[in-house]
Amino acid sequence: MRWWKIVGLAGLAGVAATGVAVARAERKRRAYTPDEVRARLHARAAEATGD
Repeated sequence: MRWWKIVGLAGLAGVAATGVAVARAERKRRAYTPDEVRARLHARAAEATGD
């Protein structure tokens, strides 16, 4: 029965680590200004069309 506790704690740690990774990515994404987002989109569009 003790190994169930270990598996449960490992699962809980995995969920917490995933939450931290998602929060960091969201914070990084929201750090862009609208002008930066627009410039990146224009650059990606130009790259995709070969301009």
